[in-house]
Amino acid sequence: MSSKECLSQFSKNLFWDADPSRFSMDESAAYVIQRVLEYGQMNDWRLINKYFGLDKIVEECKNMRTLNPVCLSFICTISHTKEEEYRCYHFRQSFPTPWNSYER
Repeated sequence: MSSKECLSQFSKNLFWDADPSRFSMDESAAYVIQRVLEYGQMNDWRLINKYFGLDKIVEECKNMRTLNPVCLSFICTISHTKEEEYRCYHFRQSFPTPWNSYER
């Protein structure tokens, strides 16, 4: 399956802000994988798994700076990896509450 064929089969909501005909699956692998994990449906997951394979998906996810915690748990579960191996696990943003952020 070619890159263009695969992109044309994704759910329409995945790339609402970008034109999928303007990028390639191979050049924009991290972008496509993150979109599918965070916003895609099961058919979209099957497409990227068939196109990239689980090893490539895990490799790209390990280098992502941000990833939804549910998606991180999903990818760790199906690949039998630990969350500590992923960059996004170490770059979690802290959200201090405004009323507790300053102590006198």
